[in-house]
Amino acid sequence: MKIGPIKFMKQALMRKVIYALIPIVLAAIYNFGWRVIPVILTAALSGLITEWLFKRSSGKPVSEAVFVTAILYALTLPPRTPFWIVAVGMIFGIVFGKEVFGGFGRNVFNPALVGRAFVYVSFPKFLTIEWTAPSSTSLVGAMTKYIGPPVDAVSTATPMLTYRSTGEMHALLDLFIGRVPGSLGETSAILIILSGIYLLYTKTTHKESMLGVFIGFFAMSGVFSVFGTPQVPNPIFGILSGGILFAAVFMATDPISSPKKKEARWIYGLLIGAITVIIRGFALFAGGVMFAVLIGNSLAPLLDEIVKALQSRKKSAELKGGTSNA
Repeated sequence: MKIGPIKFMKQALMRKVIYALIPIVLAAIYNFGWRVIPVILTAALSGLITEWLFKRSSGKPVSEAVFVTAILYALTLPPRTPFWIVAVGMIFGIVFGKEVFGGFGRNVFNPALVGRAFVYVSFPKFLTIEWTAPSSTSLVGAMTKYIGPPVDAVSTATPMLTYRSTGEMHALLDLFIGRVPGSLGETSAILIILSGIYLLYTKTTHKESMLGVFIGFFAMSGVFSVFGTPQVPNPIFGILSGGILFAAVFMATDPISSPKKKEARWIYGLLIGAITVIIRGFALFAGGVMFAVLIGNSLAPLLDEIVKALQSRKKSAELKGGTSNA
């Protein structure tokens, strides 16, 4: 596949991820308006040009994964994010989350989250304050609008920000179907769950990382709930709030930046889930899963090495035992 001088690396697996993301993109348009499309296109064009600039001298093809990265990154942003911030974050994610490590297949960190973390820290006003109310009270939602109305009160901010500020919780049904302010990809818990089932059914992703995040999150939230820690909401509200579901399905399962060993993926997922609860409850940032996944990425190679060492030790012990019995 070619577009002018750009050559693309065909990646069927990446296309399945895009298929899984289509319902979530449509839900974002329904909730927030058609501005979702230019946000995604800005991210895609910025990422494509950036990766092509790195590949053109060597003649290597651009990975189709860049489009997956662009969609994932765009869906982690608030609907009103300025286009220049969308572009800056995407460029940063491709350069410092991917190309500095040698390109696709060699990156340690998830590029979409590298870009998101950069703009989150660098431009907090646009990433933590300027939210949009979901227009899902009518049959067509916000599909007749470019963008929905802005949120102008703490009581109507995102579920996690509202909980941290007032202790109040949004209705679980609203969280489940997506009638709450938030980033574009947080629009509907049910659609994210269905997308995750599709990815597992088509064997596009490994179940260990995804399920590990859920188990780690519920376990750590449960511990704090038992002790009555007010900073941490109950596990059901917590799992349906913020980007934990989206990250568990699409970010933590990234085959490049997650561990390769099955046992290591379980540990990796458990750590991400548990760390998310701790950051959300006790750190400055309400969106703890972003940093939790990046921490997990940094530990992935070590977890693989630990599992390899344990397996090698076990195999050696079994061989010795077999020799002794003989």
